[in-house]
Amino acid sequence: MSSRDLDRAGITDPEMRASYERCRELNAQHGKTYYLATLLLPPAKRPYVHALYGFARYADEIVDDLASTLSDEQKADWLRSWGEQFFADLRRGASDDPVCKAVVDTVQRWDIPVEHFEAFLHSMTMDLTITEYATYDDLYEYVYGSAAVIGLQMVPILEPSAPEAYERAKDLGVAFQLANFVRDVGEDLDRGRVYLPLDDLARFGVTRADLEKRMLTPSIRSALEFQIARVRALEEESRAGIALLHPSSQPCIEAARILYCGIVDAVEEIDYEVFTRRATVSQRRRLAVALPAWNQARRARRKYGEGHPHGLHSPASA
Repeated sequence: MSSRDLDRAGITDPEMRASYERCRELNAQHGKTYYLATLLLPPAKRPYVHALYGFARYADEIVDDLASTLSDEQKADWLRSWGEQFFADLRRGASDDPVCKAVVDTVQRWDIPVEHFEAFLHSMTMDLTITEYATYDDLYEYVYGSAAVIGLQMVPILEPSAPEAYERAKDLGVAFQLANFVRDVGEDLDRGRVYLPLDDLARFGVTRADLEKRMLTPSIRSALEFQIARVRALEEESRAGIALLHPSSQPCIEAARILYCGIVDAVEEIDYEVFTRRATVSQRRRLAVALPAWNQARRARRKYGEGHPHGLHSPASA
């Protein structure tokens, strides 16, 4: 992260700056599309979004990294202990954790509800014990905490003009996660998980055992088409919410919408061969979206300003 971003955000304490930089690194390493979109925000907003994504990536990656060394019960204990310390840090308004220090600061500055983090850690715990979901409603409990709340956490930073922006942010977060599930069917099977609702599969005559054969069939193709239609419906619902954000925030979220929901376009382009190939949004496509969005972001900042540069509250210690 450039020093300019931290300076513009009013983050001056060296340890705090180091924590925000660690979050930026996590976002850049594990969320390339999200990271690219974040660069379209006003510089003063970027550190806070990096902090939220850094927190989510850190928790998710740590749970996966522990897979080879700890039992599910031990991983759940570790996650519970880490979460309890994080919530204790939120209550006291400060943290010594190299990642959570910036997250606590972000929560304070933007009045982000604690329950969003509770829901996120609940979903991380679900991933340790649940390997399939019978219905979409069952899956939604997981997706709400793993994806929808990330959008809800971000909305205050993006400065909405109406409450509806929160509902539409949930839609977009869920669309992102479901697009991931379509792309990653094979990789998720490697981890012993299926994130396509079993009753959705059943309506096309597909079982988990069929997926585990890792051979694309007409029935599996139809099941994937059904999931892609759900992604696109949620994406369409989300678009009204983007218009409710501060103008300087809109190009970032619009670019993220196009690129991340574009994953399902990439699945179609590889003819649904999700067991043998990984669908990716091409570099050319990324640039074709990012460059116009960058120009739009600059024009919006000149015309409308950058919103609150330091958050709704600016802790004196920062």
